[in-house]
Amino acid sequence: MTDRIELTTANEFIARHIGPRAADEQAMLQTLGFDSIEALSESVIPESIKGTSVLNLPAGQSEADALASIKAIAGKNQLFKTYIGQGYYNTHTPAPILRNLLENPAWYTAYTPYQPEISQGRLESLLNFQTLISDLTGLPIANASLLDEATAAAEAMTFCKRLSKNKGSQQFFASSHCHPQTLDVLRTRAEPLGITVVVADEAELGDVSDYFGALLQYPASNGDVFDYRELVERFHAANALVAVAADLLALTLLTPPGEFGADVAIGSAQRFGVPLGFGGPHAAYFSTRDAFKRDMPGRLVGVSVDRHGKQALRLAMQTREQHIRREKATSNICTAQVLLANIASMYAVYHGPRGLTQIAKRVHQLTAILAEGLSTLGLKAEQAFFFDSLTLNTGSRTAALHAAARARHINLREIDDQHLGLSLDETTSQSAVETLWEIFASDAQNLPDFTALAASVPSRLPAALLRGMSLNSAAPADASQPAADAPDPHAVLTPVAGNLHAWAVEDGATVEKGQVIAIMEAMKMETSILAPCAGIVQISKEPGGYLEAKVVIGRVEAAD
Repeated sequence: MTDRIELTTANEFIARHIGPRAADEQAMLQTLGFDSIEALSESVIPESIKGTSVLNLPAGQSEADALASIKAIAGKNQLFKTYIGQGYYNTHTPAPILRNLLENPAWYTAYTPYQPEISQGRLESLLNFQTLISDLTGLPIANASLLDEATAAAEAMTFCKRLSKNKGSQQFFASSHCHPQTLDVLRTRAEPLGITVVVADEAELGDVSDYFGALLQYPASNGDVFDYRELVERFHAANALVAVAADLLALTLLTPPGEFGADVAIGSAQRFGVPLGFGGPHAAYFSTRDAFKRDMPGRLVGVSVDRHGKQALRLAMQTREQHIRREKATSNICTAQVLLANIASMYAVYHGPRGLTQIAKRVHQLTAILAEGLSTLGLKAEQAFFFDSLTLNTGSRTAALHAAARARHINLREIDDQHLGLSLDETTSQSAVETLWEIFASDAQNLPDFTALAASVPSRLPAALLRGMSLNSAAPADASQPAADAPDPHAVLTPVAGNLHAWAVEDGATVEKGQVIAIMEAMKMETSILAPCAGIVQISKEPGGYLEAKVVIGRVEAAD
């Protein structure tokens, strides 16, 4: 009799993915004194947490069929252009980074390298990320990333609680201009700690002596660019610490938080080349003063020098962490968003300081042109100063404007029934601005003249808060001076190419560095590995764009 032939491939993935074979399982069970996995489970799982319901799951699929199903569902997403903002922005991920970092198994581990002897390339990139954050925020110590902006804000709150000299206080001030998801996470983290989060407009804030710390948004979620210097001084006089959630792209043009007195800067690195990805994941950053480094959460990459004078990279100050300090640890974040932090790091390398600044200037100028055009249409932005976001008083037209935008496959930010908001990004173009004018105009034949406005509209950034020092330089940011940070366009890729070359040589390959750079440049013409049906979707309360993707969520809920 011939052996039975398996006619389905549904179990092939399990065989590849699960290491132990049947003989291995029996050997382990015999050692433990059980005759089956079910008997082991019955013995070790407490009755109080055992599930009693049976999951209503469909029959299993093969790996190929499962991937096809996922693609089919994702393919039903409607690709809406998003102007929602709130810390999430469309961005261009350079093709060399997509191909040589995101697709490269040597880079795409999600964890901080524990074995520095085989991870020098990734550690060097993370050190570059830390240096980038420190430079932009004006604070000398930055970690290798946290999980996202909202949880980084929660870490900043507990950080302020530990270090504030106002020991009797249990109140933390959070500006009402912070992103709403940040405020939600702050409240969730604060409740079990006995901390009261007071959310209010900082302009109406009176006595601050009852607070141990504060969180401010820079620029504000509604688009305003506030001068926080006097407010920071008031909190410091009351022995409170101040954390600032700052937009990295805006910081290429605005005064760094460290320069106006902030003790902590946190935020998201998403708009440095990391796609929206239906809400995440995205790397957060956290930087602070040198005096506070022992209490900083998260991983930190440092440089060691051996007795021969040779440098090597490793994880630094691990005595803050759980695996050493246990319950006394000041850092309970045992990992980092390494892949995403490295993408942001290489995005900065790819564009260079001047390139990042030019992106920020273009985004701001387009926003200023958009605002001026809307003003001629009878809709004046509520902010006197802004970077990339506007709040508009649209009155009774609000619902109709949202409907008109969705008809054009555009999502605007919902604020209330009288206001809406919008945020531009590096993917915004002249045609996108003109399309927005068409949506807001009552007469589509009488639109503003983009070219005329581009030639006349001034900056809408406050002069008192313009960045005084250029990025990664001790020289003033004077555009009339020669660009010291404008390297050879091929050399800008050498940190990535250099590591690839080093690994290739170790493996016996003979690819020259120049060839690697040429290969990376040619990949700009290749198709992105990130499917547009998923990569550019922003999750939000706005209904347009991803209705069919809720199929997956619905199936999970139905199976429980």
